[in-house]
Amino acid sequence: MSCCLWKSSNGELPAMRTYLLTIFLVSCLSLVGTGQDGGKSRFDLAKSDLERQLVDSTQELSLLREKIASEKIPLSKKLNDLEAELSRVRQSYQDTTRNLDGRNLDLSNLRRRIKGKKDEALYLSNLLADYMRGFEAKLHIAELKRFEVDIKSVKSAVEDDSVETRRLYMAQIGLVNLSLARLEGARGGEIFAGSAVDEDGVVTHGSFAVLGPIAVFRSDNGRVVGWSDQKLGSLEPSAMPFANSADTEATANLLVTKAGEIPLDPTMGNAHKIESTEETFLEHVKKGGTVMYPIFGMAGIALLIAVFQWLSFLFLRAPSKKRTQLLFESVAAGDHKGAKEQAAKLRGPVGRMLASGISRLGEPRELIEEVMYESVLRTEAKLQSLLPFLAVCAASAPLLGLLGTVTGIINTFKMITVFGSGDVKSLSGGISEALITTKFGLIVAIPSLLLHAFLSRKAKRVINQMETSAIGLVNHVSSVDVAKPADAGLVKQQVNEVLSVILGPGAPESEMSQMSH
Repeated sequence: MSCCLWKSSNGELPAMRTYLLTIFLVSCLSLVGTGQDGGKSRFDLAKSDLERQLVDSTQELSLLREKIASEKIPLSKKLNDLEAELSRVRQSYQDTTRNLDGRNLDLSNLRRRIKGKKDEALYLSNLLADYMRGFEAKLHIAELKRFEVDIKSVKSAVEDDSVETRRLYMAQIGLVNLSLARLEGARGGEIFAGSAVDEDGVVTHGSFAVLGPIAVFRSDNGRVVGWSDQKLGSLEPSAMPFANSADTEATANLLVTKAGEIPLDPTMGNAHKIESTEETFLEHVKKGGTVMYPIFGMAGIALLIAVFQWLSFLFLRAPSKKRTQLLFESVAAGDHKGAKEQAAKLRGPVGRMLASGISRLGEPRELIEEVMYESVLRTEAKLQSLLPFLAVCAASAPLLGLLGTVTGIINTFKMITVFGSGDVKSLSGGISEALITTKFGLIVAIPSLLLHAFLSRKAKRVINQMETSAIGLVNHVSSVDVAKPADAGLVKQQVNEVLSVILGPGAPESEMSQMSH
């Protein structure tokens, strides 16, 4: 209990220490002083002094306790006030922290929204820039001068980084409004002044009438009236005259009176462009160059040979099966005279071959075969004498066409070296001219190949017919030799004669008769 009091307050420390020390000394003196009478007075004095000090200390302790009690209540109140203030400060800190977090979240959301708006603004700016480029690209060549100032002002605002964003948007939106007004005006047609290039290359001033994608032009003097379009490599609109005088008159009346009908071209001017590329056959052939001469020479010779060979096959007479069968029956009957008469009636290569074979009847079979085979060879050589040239034409005409193409492309690259590759139209024209030779080479080669196959097939058919007839004749001749009756006595006599020659004249007849049997 004393230790707790000692630690609880610094004011109680001297009184407690004095009190304990006094009790300790009194106890010691009482123990020691019991045997010493002489020192009793000193110890009494000391005891009284200590008791006095103890009383003083006790009074001092009481005072300190009263003082502590009197100061403890205000300090406790002050402590409570400070704790309450601390709670308020902590609550204020928490409120401030929450408010700051909310502000930071709002700031992040605001930054995100600002970034989104900037992205939207950039997208709209790019979209408007693309619209401007598309608007300029889709303008008719006659309208470029009309909207040139507005387009240049928007372009300069886009390219200038110092221009304010609001001013840039206003310029782009102004161009959009201008394009919408143009569409509204083109729906019913618009007439405006301008200049165009006529067929002679002279710039002529006049008026344009635009209705949708169609534009027509009339010069101020009325001499140039026609379609308005752009030629490749030209920055000025061109005036192409109408093919029909009624269209010319209607267009001129429209541009003068500002009311009327306008000619309609459903092809959007492509028909005139296609018409300008049309050319005659001779002009087309001349573009091929000198290689076209041997190609056409080959074509002519191949055509003449094909016609000649076709006529030759057309007038070839093939014997009928009935006449051939009568010939074979005469041969089988051994009627040589009748067979020759039947062979004389046959015409064509087959008749000539059979006639040559019939003329050799009675001779060995091999001789008859060789005679007819010789006739077949002569006929085959005659029928196919000119056909190899058709094969040569079919093989060489594409090569000549390829040669012309290669030389044409070489000349085109020479032009590129000299003039550059800026004019794509001239390059494509040169390449197309170079391919003309390949085109005509294939035109000559393909029919030549087909004609060669057709005529070779007809020649092969004639040869097959001759070979079939020859085999039939040889077979009938062989059957006649096998079925021919033999004279037994004549044969026996001939055998005896041969044996007599072999055995000699002195041989007995019985032996020769036995050997002959």
